[in-house]
Amino acid sequence: MATISLPTKDRKLAPYTTGEPIVFPSKQEIRSFNRVAFAAAHVVADPYADNNPWLDASIDWDKTIAFREYLWDLGLGVAESMDTAQRGMGLGWNEARELIRRALEAAKTRKGVKIACGVGTDHIAPGPDVSVDDVIRAYEEQIEAIESLNGRLIVMASRALARAAKSPADYVRVYDRILRQAKEPVILHWLGEMFDPALAGYWGSADHMAAMDTCLEIIETHAAKVDGVKISLLSKEKEIAMRRRLPKGVRMYTGDDFNYAELIAGDEEGYSDALLGIFDAIAPAASAGLARLAKNDVQGFHGILEPTVPLSRHIFKDPTRFYKTGVVFLAWLNGLQDHFLMIGGQESARSILHLAELFRLADKARVLHDPDRAAARMTKLLAVHGMA
Repeated sequence: MATISLPTKDRKLAPYTTGEPIVFPSKQEIRSFNRVAFAAAHVVADPYADNNPWLDASIDWDKTIAFREYLWDLGLGVAESMDTAQRGMGLGWNEARELIRRALEAAKTRKGVKIACGVGTDHIAPGPDVSVDDVIRAYEEQIEAIESLNGRLIVMASRALARAAKSPADYVRVYDRILRQAKEPVILHWLGEMFDPALAGYWGSADHMAAMDTCLEIIETHAAKVDGVKISLLSKEKEIAMRRRLPKGVRMYTGDDFNYAELIAGDEEGYSDALLGIFDAIAPAASAGLARLAKNDVQGFHGILEPTVPLSRHIFKDPTRFYKTGVVFLAWLNGLQDHFLMIGGQESARSILHLAELFRLADKARVLHDPDRAAARMTKLLAVHGMA
C-alpha cells in the first residue's frame, strides 16, 4: 500500500491510501478462455524525438511492441492500429502500416497468439471531391498492403465514406466490393459518433436502428466473409438487439467500454466476444475475469470485472475521443512505459483532476500493478503542475 496526496474539486490536496493489486492469472488459466478477447493496443511515443509533437508521429517501436507482448502474455489478442483516439488524430496510415508490419513479425514468434489489423481510408482526406469510388480504392489499397503481410483484417469505419455517401445504397456498394475481395473473413467495425463525430450517420442514417438494418443486410449477404462485427455505440440495448439478429457463426465483438462486463457474460440467448480499448488499460483484470468465466464462475467474473467499470466510464467520459489519454497515463503509472507523452500531444487532453480521479478508480479496480511506483509517478506529475 501507498499513501499519496491527490487534488480534489475543492482545490485542496487530500490523502489517499491504495489497496492491493490484482493477482495475474496463470498460464494454464489463460489457455482456458471461452471468449475471444482483443485489446485495442496503444502506441508508445518516442520521448527523444526532436519533432513537432502535435504534427509528427514519432514512435518508440521497441516499447510499442513490448506492450503487445505483455497483452499476449495475458492471453489477450491485439487489435492492431485500432486505437481510434490516435489513428487519424496523429497516427497516419504510413505509421500504422509500419506498426502492423512490426506487430505481425512479433506475432510470428509466438505460438497461437491473436492479432487482427485495422484497415480504413485514413490516407485520403474527406472532402467534396472524394467520391464513393475513391473510398473503395482507398480501402483496397490498405487491404492489399495488409493481406500481403498475411494479416487478418478489421475493416474500420471510413470518415471519407461518411462524407461521400448519399444513401445506405452507397454503403452497400462499398462493402459489397471489399468483402467480395477479402481473402479471409474480416471483422467489421461500427464506430459511433461519440468516439468520432465525423462518423455520424454511418451506414446512411442518423437513426442507429435504421443504420443497423443496413449493416445487417451487408453481413447477411456476405456472412461467409464476416468473422464478426464490433460495434461501439455505448448502448448495451442496441448491441444486444443486433447480436440477436446476426447470422449463425458471425460473432458480436463488444466495443462498449461502459457495459462490457454484462455483455461478455451474456444471457440465455448469447454473449458478446470483446474488442475493447479498455482492455489495454485493465489487461490483468480482463484476463483474470475471463479465466473465471471459462470455469463457469460468473459471480467471480463479475467480482473482478465490475470494479473496473467505473474506471472505464471515467476514462471514456465525454469527449470520448480523448479516452486514450487515460489509457496511456495508466500504462505509465504501471511501469509499462517510461513517460507520459503521446502521439499528437494528447497527454494534454485531460485535466489533472481527471487523472487524479483515474488514479483512485484504478486502485479501486485493483489494476495498479505496483501501488508504490504508481504513487511515486503520480507525485512527480503533480509536482510539475504545482500540486505537490
